Amino acid sequence: MHNNKHITLGIESSCDETAVGIVADGREILANVISSQIDIHTKFGGVVPEIASRRHLESINDVIEQALDEAEVTMDEVDLIGVTYGPGLVGALLVGVATAKAMAWARGIPLVGVNHMHGHIASNYLEYKELEPPFIGLVVSGGHTNIIKVDDYNECKILGATRDDAAGEAMDKVARVVGLGYPGGPKIDKAAREGNRDAIKFKRVYLNDGSYDFSFSGLKTQVLNYINSERQAEREINIPDLAASFQESIMEVIADKAISAATSYGNNKIVVAGGVAANSRLRELLESKGEAAGIEILKPAQILCTDNGAMIACSAYYQMKKGEFADMSLDACPGLEF
Repeated sequence: MHNNKHITLGIESSCDETAVGIVADGREILANVISSQIDIHTKFGGVVPEIASRRHLESINDVIEQALDEAEVTMDEVDLIGVTYGPGLVGALLVGVATAKAMAWARGIPLVGVNHMHGHIASNYLEYKELEPPFIGLVVSGGHTNIIKVDDYNECKILGATRDDAAGEAMDKVARVVGLGYPGGPKIDKAAREGNRDAIKFKRVYLNDGSYDFSFSGLKTQVLNYINSERQAEREINIPDLAASFQESIMEVIADKAISAATSYGNNKIVVAGGVAANSRLRELLESKGEAAGIEILKPAQILCTDNGAMIACSAYYQMKKGEFADMSLDACPGLEF
């Protein structure tokens, strides 16, 4: 306990951020330290798993110490440790899991294994202190594009998911081809602000009626074919127009399906999470379409959209409330489902 508040330390290492958050009573962020590896992986055009794992090993102890210092909390005052154990890169996950287990065992602190995707949803509990389930969740990231029915804390049912590329994955691939670099999502978002979203007509893929699933591989192929045809004809490609048109064809479908799900299930709230939730055009479309449908759109600050330890601490706190603890057999689960 610290100042009569329950203290949870959350560790996140599923991909290329080494992150530790310290949260009081499940909702109050005392520290949220993130050590990013973007600069390291940029020259490779994407995350290199082995490099990511080694960097986590180098950073984890320093990030923990920095978080404790920022929160003005000692390990003796930590009541619970939460750690992401999946989904993600297995080597990266193992660093976080091994560290959390060692700390929990050495100090006799209860341990909780957290599903990374539940953590993303939990980021909104930190942003909106009065938010409670049920609601519709929209998780959009480099590896996931999901519409979820959230019935209770950490109780979720997937209504729709990507059948191939996730939104962030498709954006990374297109950005790489046109020379914008990595990470593609923020770079396409920035370029699109200077472009005309109606300049190039890319097909919107809604799949069959009533489906909340997504498919972006065909769209990605459309864009790549357009780029190749323009280059073969020796025509200059307007990168901002391409970025704006491509981005619109993704974000419009995501927003439409999320609003449709909320309407169909009688929910008046959509909670947005994940790295691509920071996309400015997705936010604009959700706001405008949500207002027209009478649906409130809740989205966390950009720092809480990215992978972070505070969201893991928050999710762990609510698992603890239900008595869901882990033991020393906890292991990384890279393919963990929602």
